[in-house]
Amino acid sequence: MTGLILTPGSNCMAVANAEHFSVIVDAEDYFRHARAAMLMAKRRITLVGWDFDSRIDLHDTEDDPAPSELGRFFLWLVDQNADLEIFLLQWHFGLINVAKRGTTLLRMLQWARHPRIHLKFDGAHPPAASHHQKIMLVDDALAFVGGIDMTGDRWDTREHRHKDPRRRRPVTRRRYKPWHDVTTASSGPVVDTIAELVRDRWTIAGGKPDMSPLKSNDSLWPDTLPVQFEKVALGVARSAPPLDDRPAVLEIERLWLDQIAAAQRFLYIESQYFASRAIVSALAKRLGEAGGPEIVVVNPEGAQGWLEPIAMDTARARLYAWLKRADKHDRFRLFHPSRAASLAGLQVGANEHRDR
Repeated sequence: MTGLILTPGSNCMAVANAEHFSVIVDAEDYFRHARAAMLMAKRRITLVGWDFDSRIDLHDTEDDPAPSELGRFFLWLVDQNADLEIFLLQWHFGLINVAKRGTTLLRMLQWARHPRIHLKFDGAHPPAASHHQKIMLVDDALAFVGGIDMTGDRWDTREHRHKDPRRRRPVTRRRYKPWHDVTTASSGPVVDTIAELVRDRWTIAGGKPDMSPLKSNDSLWPDTLPVQFEKVALGVARSAPPLDDRPAVLEIERLWLDQIAAAQRFLYIESQYFASRAIVSALAKRLGEAGGPEIVVVNPEGAQGWLEPIAMDTARARLYAWLKRADKHDRFRLFHPSRAASLAGLQVGANEHRDR
């Protein structure tokens, strides 16, 4: 069995080199490194997200005069640098959340009125689809790409401490549950590919003004961010539904399927949801092989909100049952992370999802 091959036009948009590349786990580190990078920006900061909440605190501990609240931080940045522009692209359904956040609405109006802050709500997708990319570019020289939004209920530490007093919603100060997620940082030629993707998304959404390519020879890699990989090839993969004359883009699904097919010893999957029939079908096929890989899936015990449990938890139960039937060689496990408080301190455990 051969290893995974990145193929532009199939399982990725393009393959390009990264001078530096690192994986950042959880929002405490992401917000700190992103803030440090934005403080170095000279010409442009571009943020693409499912949601932005201007009220959140970046929880920075650096000794600098910049505000820690996201909304005021953006305004402070453009006031400090007359050459700097900020582009913000957010899913248009997020306007519902904005309407519920009085101070966020006020801050977004301040952003929209500023001549060098460009805010666009993205509705260029079919009904029932959403804009779900989470990307930040700094001078088209440094890119953060992953799963963490700059919004409420995201900030957390690697420890995910039980009732961490710092894990509170803005304004109301209500506690929220631990949140585990990941993003990446990259520099070098691969950023040109990511910037091309972002410009295309901005144009499709009808964003103004046009976002021209930038060229920068400056190193914007934050001093606080350890470099995990150097001079490594990366594939940039996308997912998008069909729209007007544009066919569906299924590079991420293809990449997952190719990784599953290429695995020889084990597959370890962390996922917010577990509801794709195509992915589960591929896993079931590998479980049916006598010499196939062990498969471990780590998934939240339940989805949050009122809609997600209806849409996701039922699907997960059915797909889990499918995999258990296919698991003739006892090589599949689905775990839920758990963290329990005790008098002796905090203990970390994992609950295996068993047949009921």
